[in-house]
Amino acid sequence: MSRPLLEIRDLTVHFPLPRQSPLGRKRTLRAVQGVNLTLNEGECLSIVGESGCGKSTTALTVMGLQEPTSGEILFQGKPLTGAGAPSRKERARIAQMVFQDPYASLNPRQTIGRMLSAQLALHGIARGSEARDRVAAMLKRVGLMPDHADRYPHEFSGGQRQRIGIARALMLDPKILVLDEPVSALDVSIQAQIINLLMDLQETLGLSYIMISHDLSVVEHVSDRVAVMYFGRVVEEGDWHSIFSRPTHPYTRRLIGSVPDPDAILAGARGVPDAAPVPDAARFSPDISRRPNPDEEPEPSALVSIGESHSVRLAQ
Repeated sequence: MSRPLLEIRDLTVHFPLPRQSPLGRKRTLRAVQGVNLTLNEGECLSIVGESGCGKSTTALTVMGLQEPTSGEILFQGKPLTGAGAPSRKERARIAQMVFQDPYASLNPRQTIGRMLSAQLALHGIARGSEARDRVAAMLKRVGLMPDHADRYPHEFSGGQRQRIGIARALMLDPKILVLDEPVSALDVSIQAQIINLLMDLQETLGLSYIMISHDLSVVEHVSDRVAVMYFGRVVEEGDWHSIFSRPTHPYTRRLIGSVPDPDAILAGARGVPDAAPVPDAARFSPDISRRPNPDEEPEPSALVSIGESHSVRLAQ
């Protein structure tokens, strides 16, 4: 089997809390705890979960915008963190990010052409007329017109701004795009257009995606594999079909059960499919009947295989 494009090994990210406990003990927010994930070339890995579960912190660590407390991230077998890690400029040509809010992520004082061409000049790729030609070609690739390069962000609709954000992310020809809720700020009809554009670009350019989302309808449509996070830990992982057809961890089942299904409602059917079987007397970790405390050390647990390309976290 070929080596994964990206490997996340035992990733942990802790943040010190400003206030101490009544006993004077220093407190720590365990935002991400022991995450292990892989991303293969040309696939889309979606990380899902509610707000505060650690999915965006994981993405920022992959991008190099957040230093890990421990663990490592490898790109094509080479470390992206620690000693010998690539510089910020080198890392920018490995992974780029498409942000949730397309307007807030664009500089309102710069034209689109200047924003896109600045990266080419900074990395010594192209300047002048060559840079303008590259910008025009990229705008056409994402469904915009070349003369849009002379306009400012406020002159575009939300969907057009997100296309600009995608174009900016692609200017350096990265191998990985991190998509942080890329359509959640858009109207439903525009969401479909942007998702179709991302899927076309993935096939045409051979891109690999890490998608951060809470919208399971979008995740089901575009993902090859899904990792479900709950309070900083991956509680279930597998290919999209396994996750959506046999969700097993109680938290995964709760997430999928929250997705409206008009057909099931009209038919009076149960909204969540049957769970995959787990070992006898197994106990899921964490127990979602009570809210975990992110300031406490989590109980020992492990992801246990329950089928081909499908694993769930059980208490040890």
